[in-house]
Amino acid sequence: MIGIPLPTAPPTDEIYERYLRKAIGEINELQAELLALADATHVPVLGSGHPLGDVFLLKHAPKPVEIGEGVAFFGRAGNAILKSLQRLSVDPLAIYGTNCLKFGTEDDEQARPWLARELHVVQPKLLVVMGEAAVRFVDELAFPLADALTGAGPGEIRRFTPTIEALVTPDVDGALDDQAAKTAFWSAFKALGPWWAQLPPY
Repeated sequence: MIGIPLPTAPPTDEIYERYLRKAIGEINELQAELLALADATHVPVLGSGHPLGDVFLLKHAPKPVEIGEGVAFFGRAGNAILKSLQRLSVDPLAIYGTNCLKFGTEDDEQARPWLARELHVVQPKLLVVMGEAAVRFVDELAFPLADALTGAGPGEIRRFTPTIEALVTPDVDGALDDQAAKTAFWSAFKALGPWWAQLPPY
């Protein structure tokens, strides 16, 4: 008797490529929607990095240099983060970064669905929330199955959802010109290093 051959599962890398193509398409769709809302005085700052990044960096609002380039984490904050990632031996190619506010002028209610979509697309393993304003914004998302982050200590990694952990740090933008603030940010952000080192190698 000749049996019916069972369908073989696609290789893991092929499955990943499908997810990646889907994520790229959905991020491009979101960015196209934001760009369609732009005008001469209302410029969106788009998220940057890997669309399936393991680590999702989040600030509250874009700075003028980010608005000028239209890219989140462009400029001094981005450079500081990159140096920190290198010191912690974290792969910068596994990072996605964005702001809660995409224009810096919209109200929170308008901006929340955009961030929620980014989180759903990227599906990070760790959400790094920088600053009290960003923490409040995330808590007000009412993200499915999410725990509140208000009250989390700087540098503490805790549950956010069943599949995402969260790390709260001070605001990186406020830590660039003050030594005490810089030390406080680094003391919290460096918790990313041990977390990253414990990730499975696949």
